[in-house]
Amino acid sequence: MNQNHVDIKTPEFVSLQFQVAGLGSRAAALIIDQIILTITSILVVVAMFFVEFGQLSMLYIPELSSLPIAITIILLFIINWGYFFIVEYFSGGRTIGKRFMGVRVIQDNGHSLTLLSSLIRNLLRIIDSLPSGYLLGIIMIFFHSKHKRLGDLVAGTIVIHERKEKKKNKSTAIEKEIAARGLTKDDLVIDEWTLKTIGMKEWNLLKTYSNRLLQLPVIERKELTKEMARILYPKIGLEIDNKSNRDLENTLLILYLLLKEEWEFEL
Repeated sequence: MNQNHVDIKTPEFVSLQFQVAGLGSRAAALIIDQIILTITSILVVVAMFFVEFGQLSMLYIPELSSLPIAITIILLFIINWGYFFIVEYFSGGRTIGKRFMGVRVIQDNGHSLTLLSSLIRNLLRIIDSLPSGYLLGIIMIFFHSKHKRLGDLVAGTIVIHERKEKKKNKSTAIEKEIAARGLTKDDLVIDEWTLKTIGMKEWNLLKTYSNRLLQLPVIERKELTKEMARILYPKIGLEIDNKSNRDLENTLLILYLLLKEEWEFEL
């Protein structure tokens, strides 16, 4: 059974449609990731030999002690499992392979991958890889209506195709205003961890605010700006005190540009 698209209703009552990533794109992404991990693992093993014994002789391979072998095995496990867990979480549900294939992991409710959901889905890779070569995971992805493996079912996640950024022939009024003010995304430095704390609810608020900003009377505009700043500034580690209304507006508009890349897509 195949289902190319899935409709998701978010907790904010926003309906979104995504194209589900199938077995082919997921397998290709995994192959790319495994190539990267294999090369990394080989380098770790070679490094262990050099650290333990110095330069190796081509004619003599010394007997290995159990301690460096144990350390290497533990390190390889951490790298091979931690790669998926850490990279997926900090890169918005994308490993290098997924990014190359244009797919990503999100939660079933349409929100970005959380630390817990990333932990669960990647811990269960151990089961999905049984008996070998991800056979169980391949079978489940092929037959499940939303192409989910066991890790996705338990973690409440789904793998989707990245959606292309909307192409517009004409800039909107707020985009023209942002350009007129000379504002760019580089004017506000926010690390990936902080940016991930801002979810779809906040994005919808910010989008509505930005699109209405130029239509509001001055007094209402100032009040709405202050209210938005009280909601969003703490999330990005900024203080509201001693900032003019213009500064508050500019920061919110720059944040709008940053979040637009993450949330404003089309199929």
